[in-house]
Amino acid sequence: MKAMQLSKPAIIEENPLELVELPDPKPGPGQVRIKVSVCGLCHTDLHTVEGDLNLPKLPLVPGHEIVGHIDKVGEGVNPERITQRVGSPWLYSTCGECEFCAEGKENLCRNARFTGYHVDGGYAEYVIVPADSAYPLPEGIPDPQIAPLMCGGVIGYRALVLSEAKPGQTLGLYGFGNSAHVTIQIAVYLGMKVYVFSRTPANRQLAGRMGACWTGTAEDKPPEPLHSGIVFAPAGPLVPAALKRLRPGGTLALAGITMTDIPSFPYEILYEERTVRSVANSTHQDVRELLDYAGKIPIKTQVTEFPLEDANEVLRMMKESRIQGGAVLIP
Repeated sequence: MKAMQLSKPAIIEENPLELVELPDPKPGPGQVRIKVSVCGLCHTDLHTVEGDLNLPKLPLVPGHEIVGHIDKVGEGVNPERITQRVGSPWLYSTCGECEFCAEGKENLCRNARFTGYHVDGGYAEYVIVPADSAYPLPEGIPDPQIAPLMCGGVIGYRALVLSEAKPGQTLGLYGFGNSAHVTIQIAVYLGMKVYVFSRTPANRQLAGRMGACWTGTAEDKPPEPLHSGIVFAPAGPLVPAALKRLRPGGTLALAGITMTDIPSFPYEILYEERTVRSVANSTHQDVRELLDYAGKIPIKTQVTEFPLEDANEVLRMMKESRIQGGAVLIP
């Protein structure tokens, strides 16, 4: 099979991903093989390729916003799942035995494994995943449009839940890329008033078309204080900027897997029971709930399609904020 493989992390400008030919993988017990129709790209892929994350496996095929059809199943998997259209996300598997799994917090499992990080991912023609990490998809949403839901979408959904935003309340989104343009649709559907902060004029215009009641930059003051906020951009200085806009008792969720250092700030902008919390991975239930919303709303994504071999260039475009919405690779 064709795949884009990373042998040694390097800045994306050095084109570290190589187009290679690998043996077609075979599913083991409890696993399925997905024939990949599209694989989305997200900032975690960029952090993986550039070495911002310590990689447990090399060489590695990145990619974890996977959409396709099951074409083979391993022992113990219902053969009727063959031909089923499925998506597979960042969370590959958990141990099911640790204290976090027992508490329903499998996203914090110390033995969790992640697609495109611990195991080869979707920048390829085929990928192997556990059967319970291959989720049936709602009808009516094309493969390219559903791919961003499998990571950016589900992390945005978890961030929305952890932000404690409620219908009728004000919600601020900082950064408006792959994840935020899914989150805004759920927030608007649930009746929240969404304010979007972005340095990019085109992204602010897109946010307005998608239901934001106000847009501006992080330096701008919104028309009213925010009950909740979500920081999607991996920029530490946004944290104190966002805290300044929160009402007393408000919650700020940080959706990125990495972030630059958060600068010191006066205690007064955290005082009055404001909360800052990070968002780590997602659970199987998060994915199921998001896909349920995707079918009901229905969620629409703005996606640009690229051939698999353009992965380096597309990640470079993402790094330079030259992609609106999401991007997908077509094997």
